[in-house]
This record gives sequence, C-alpha cells and structure tokens, in this order.
Amino acid sequence: MPPDSAHATTPAPAPTATPAPAPAANPAFILATASATCALIVLDTNVVAVSLPSIARSFHASFADVEWVVSAYMVAFASCLLPAGGLADRVGRKKMLLLGLAVFFLASLGCGVAPSALLLNLARAVKGVGAAMLLTAALAVIANTFQEGPARVRAWAVWGTCMGLATTIAPLVGGVITQWLGWRWIFLLNLPVCAVLAWCASRAIVESRNPQRGPLDVAGGLLFGLALSLGIWALIEVPADGLASWPTVARLAGCALLLGWFVQLQRVRAHAMVDLALFRQPRFVAAVLAMFGYAACAQVMMTFLPLYLQNAFGLSAVAAGVGMLPFALAMVVGPYIGAALGKRFSAMTLLSAGLLLIALGNLLTALVAGDERYARVALGMIVTGLGAGILNGDTQKAIMACVPPERTGMASGISTTTRFTAIVTSVGVLGAVLAARTHTAFVANAPLTPDVKAALDAGFMSRVLAGDTAQATASMSSALRLTLISAAHASFASGFAAALGLAGLAAAAIAAGVWLLGGRAEAARLRGMVSNG
Repeated sequence: MPPDSAHATTPAPAPTATPAPAPAANPAFILATASATCALIVLDTNVVAVSLPSIARSFHASFADVEWVVSAYMVAFASCLLPAGGLADRVGRKKMLLLGLAVFFLASLGCGVAPSALLLNLARAVKGVGAAMLLTAALAVIANTFQEGPARVRAWAVWGTCMGLATTIAPLVGGVITQWLGWRWIFLLNLPVCAVLAWCASRAIVESRNPQRGPLDVAGGLLFGLALSLGIWALIEVPADGLASWPTVARLAGCALLLGWFVQLQRVRAHAMVDLALFRQPRFVAAVLAMFGYAACAQVMMTFLPLYLQNAFGLSAVAAGVGMLPFALAMVVGPYIGAALGKRFSAMTLLSAGLLLIALGNLLTALVAGDERYARVALGMIVTGLGAGILNGDTQKAIMACVPPERTGMASGISTTTRFTAIVTSVGVLGAVLAARTHTAFVANAPLTPDVKAALDAGFMSRVLAGDTAQATASMSSALRLTLISAAHASFASGFAAALGLAGLAAAAIAAGVWLLGGRAEAARLRGMVSNG
C-alpha cells in the first residue's frame, strides 16, 4: 500500500547513490502482471479450504492430515518469505518472479496428480516455496516501479482491489471446481495461468535489484524455517500427543531455541535478512502486530469457515463457497470504509478499530455458531470481514512506509512473513482448540449406549473433524448413523465457537497493544518536532 507520511522515527539512512529504476515501457502492464501474480497466490491460498472435506474423503485422511494440506504450504511459504525477499533484492526481482512461477507450476502439477495425502502435502510444501518467491518479488516490483506520488497511490489501490477480488471469489471458485470437476483441478488449473503470467513477466517487467546488496543470509533462513516448522508441528499434533507430552515439549523447546539463535544471528550479521533496528520504531512494531492480529484472527477463518459450513450445516462444497460470500464481500467493502475513516483518524486508531471489529465479529459468530441459523452466522461474518478489509491495506502500507526503497524486498518479506506465520500458527492453535472442544462436546452429547461405544473407533472423531463423517459412519446401521451424524454436526459447531471465541479475545488484546504502541509513536513524533523546532 502507499507509504504513510506520518511515521515517527526515520529508518536507517538510504545509500546516497541509489540509481533510479530503469524506465518501464508500460507501467500499467507491469502493475497488472504483478497484481495478477499476487492474486494467484491469494486464490490458491484460500481456494483449497473449501476442498478439504473432499480431499479427506478421497484419501480417508485424518484431521491432522487435512490440517497439513494447509499448514505444509503455509509453513514453507512463511519460512521462505524472508530469504526470498532478500534474494529478490540481490539477484533481481524479475528473475525471482520467473523462477517462482516455474516452481509453482511444477508443484501444482505434483499436487494435482498426488496419489496420497503424504505426497500431496509434500507437493504443497514445494508450492509454498514457489509462492514465497512469487509474492515477495511481485511486491518489490510494484514498489520499485511506482516509487512516489499519485501513481504509487493508484498502484497500491489497484493491487488492493485485485487482492480483494481474489479473496471474494476464492471460496466460490473452490466450491465449483471441487464439486463439478474434482479437487485435483484446483491445482491443475494453475498450470495455464502460470504459463500466461510467465510470458507477461518476461515481456513487461524491467529487472531491478538493491545496488547495496550483500551476501545472502542462508543460515538465518534455515534457522527461521526450522523453528517455524517445529512450532507448527507441535501445535498440529497437540490433539494426538497432548500438550504436556514429551514430543510436544521437545518440539516447542526446539522452536524457542532456534528462534533465539536466529535473532542473535540477525544482530551480528552485517547483511542480515531482517533489519532488527526497525523493531525499535513503535510505529513499525504496531503495524507488524496489527498484521499478525489481522491474519491470525480474521484471515485464518478462510480455513475453518468452509469446514464449519460443511460439517455443521451439511452444505455441499459449492453451497459452502456461496455461504462464505458475506465475509469475502465485506472484505472488499472494508478498504473503502477505512479510506473514509482515515481522513479523520490516525493510522494507529484505524488499525485498532479494525482489530476491534474483528474481535466483535468473531465473538458474535461464536455466540450463534450452534444455533443452526445461517443468517446470524452471516452477520458475524460481515462484521469480521469489515474489520479485515480495513486492515488488509493499512497494515501493508504502514510496514512498507518504514523502509527505504532499496530494501522493499526485505520489507515485503517481513510483511508477508508476519501474515502467513500468523495464519499457520493460528491454524495450529485454533485447530487444537476446535478438536479438543469438538471431542468433549461429542462425548457429552452423543448417547453413548453400548452400540454407539462399539461403533466408535480411535479415528472416528478425526475423520469427523476432517469432514469425512459419511465415511466414518458408513459401516453403521441407518438409525445409528443418523444419531451420530447429528451429534457430530452439533459438536463441530461447539468446537468452532470455542475457536472463534479465542480468536475474538486475542484480536481485542492485540488491538489494545496497537493502541498503546501508537501512543508511543505519536509521543516520539511530537518530541522530534519540539527538538527540531
């Protein structure tokens, strides 16, 4: 998004001899290509969620397997964003974009033909690597092509519109493809899109890189990726292993040690992957925190809403996609409300207000999730979507405004790493809450007669959570099947409500943190004005 001129602390000074980017023959075509590339990432990230129950039925997969369809992609994505941003600054944004399209193309093919859940998840991880290369390169291309003035404002507005449209249509596209063509075509249809984007990028985009680039921080990238992977692995396996089990404790301890090592390495590196000096700016920290809250508490619902609509309401994939439209359409309207409010309120106030809307929407939805009344659930979706729409643009704008133009690759890496680390962490945490509460509610509500106890095996609840209730009850009598399906729907709604309630409380707490940091940033700005005067 366009930079915000009211940042409190000046970042590290830019090099004095920074050459202007080479003139672009057609900036509009460059913008269209880069925005379409980002839209492809958003589409692919969100479109898969609607197909998860179909994937579970196809492979008879457990809930953990289904979570990994999302998390394998997200972990690889988030792990590679920082090194990909630095690499784009060094080797060239156009070159990185083309290489990312090649990786994304091959991984999409692997996903489409995967014979098992394990191979699907491995291909999804490779796809996440390609997506990280694509997103950081595309954002840096836009920031480098449109560096200042009204053209930059318009460019980020176009980019934001593309992201909003991709988010809006993703659930419906996913539902239509899954129900009418099969879930494999969600991945295979990426192949011609990647080919067209590669042709456009090779013709339109002018190569650019950071003239002050240093060596790539390979060790930092590996440490961050391993730490994130261990942390998410621990969270996803909590329902099976338990929070206090030695595998969970060992994974979380390993995650903490590797993250500490990563931070220490960034402090001493001359050409670090992350400029830690940025985190001394209250405004920058507030923007990053707001991005984390937005992604963890609002965007993650793109994963759980389709499961809820299909499991609790028994909707088809297409109907679930249509059912998510209130959330998606509100995300499109949100930026316009944010732009109007931005003329009257400060950026930090707007970020805090967006987070409070997300908190309110999540709590409203949690209160009515078990009522089986879609209209009430849709109202909560709309409130959450409005808050998410306000934050979607303003968080990106605030982060990018705190760095000089030659470090746009790093800034996009920090921004997108924050977003997708938040999503994958939230999938793990909220997924564990959803699973635990669903299991508790099922045990409390199901008539556990001797026949029911005999019918329930160890994997029953896992298949129910994954959206494979029909397969889980296939061998049972008709009466018993109807009883257990009804209990499963109600218990999943209870688990979804618990997860949303936690997300709502977290969003409210993060809003308070952003507000306090915003006050510190404003105080620092005023002190600077006084000292300069």
